[in-house]
Amino acid sequence: MANFNIALIGECMIELQEVNGVLRRSFGGDTLNTAIYLSRLTSGKDVNVSYVTALGEDNISQEMIDAWNKEGIDAQFVQRSETRQPGLYMVETDDTGERSFLYWRDAAAAKYWLETASDEYLESLLKQDVIYLSGISLAILPPASREKLYDLLARYKDAGGKVYFDNNYRPKLWDSTEEAAEGFKRILAVTHTGLLTFDDEQALFGDTKVEQCIERTRALGVQEIVIKQGGGECLIITADDSISVAAQKVAPENVIDTTAAGDSFAAGYLSKRTIGGTTVVAAEKAHQVASTVIQHKGAIIDMKYIAPFVD
Repeated sequence: MANFNIALIGECMIELQEVNGVLRRSFGGDTLNTAIYLSRLTSGKDVNVSYVTALGEDNISQEMIDAWNKEGIDAQFVQRSETRQPGLYMVETDDTGERSFLYWRDAAAAKYWLETASDEYLESLLKQDVIYLSGISLAILPPASREKLYDLLARYKDAGGKVYFDNNYRPKLWDSTEEAAEGFKRILAVTHTGLLTFDDEQALFGDTKVEQCIERTRALGVQEIVIKQGGGECLIITADDSISVAAQKVAPENVIDTTAAGDSFAAGYLSKRTIGGTTVVAAEKAHQVASTVIQHKGAIIDMKYIAPFVD
């Protein structure tokens, strides 16, 4: 086992995207994007990155696992279902680089990973140094699985584990804003580090000032709060300090695709914090990676553009 072990929970879906009039098939997902960039950024360190999900026994599911292995991602927590397959989504990107999505995921295997996980599997997961998940990781689960996840992460926190949570709020995945708000609060109550996009906090909780977000998150017991503000500075709040770290400025005409901007930011931040870097150094790396990703097409860009940020 590596000296440091990180498990990221989520769903990898089949992606369809129209490129120059041709429909292209690939795959992706928010926490999967983070896992890939994190694995790349920590490739020279003694860090093991695992992905926690469920897939089918179909050929596309196997293609996904093969691709993750090539990226250095450990598939020890990938369950295989004989009766379910991956979900599907289509992404559309406008002239400013902003994207919108259409989803087909109701029967996806990843929704039911906790229903099929054995006790041995869960005990192994609890031995990870960091567990990372997003609002989407939570939203796709049936209510009973969410309850199981809350209990699991509470056990994990009590045993000294660190949960990293990226809010990544998608209203269409929830029955109501009230349900989502309750779910986020319960996850944040077991979270060590919260990576919070302020726009999402405003949409969910109605915040008009960033101080409202900070106060609420602190009250829930989060020890390290990172507030992302798009192309602006990010704020980092801990028990000892409150700082801001300027973003890497990108000219509007150079913004090609904002897909995975937040996902790659999270990877940059984790890549430094997991090896003992300060919050400032971690945020600087996060901004560097995210600002590079948005200047290229697609969620996962060529490794040659990421290589300068690998320590």
